[in-house]
Amino acid sequence: MTLQIELVAADRVVWSGEAREVIARTAEGDIGVLTGHAPLLSLLVPGVVEIFPVDGDTVRAAVSEGFISVAADRVSILSEDTFLADEVDESALTAELEKARSSDDEAAVRRAEAKLRLIGKAS
Repeated sequence: MTLQIELVAADRVVWSGEAREVIARTAEGDIGVLTGHAPLLSLLVPGVVEIFPVDGDTVRAAVSEGFISVAADRVSILSEDTFLADEVDESALTAELEKARSSDDEAAVRRAEAKLRLIGKAS
């Protein structure tokens, strides 16, 4: 048995497919979802989502605030901004982080830091 995963940004479906497991960061802490998980609706916080597909490499994406929904082995992850690792430009991200810090925009700082974790860089 597998999970059907939909990772969706405001403007596109970022990833869709079958997976064995998904890990996401919610307002209550990190959550891992396997087949047979109890129904759930929770708030996402900026962080990295990891999807372990049935076939292929682990999918890692940075997400901003949003929602995760789990029901009947279907997982929907909805976030305004969602970026896969290969979509993140490190130099642009560094500028984004500095701008957020200089304007004291704590939410923007958290989003930029999530993208840095995605590409394996400390903030």
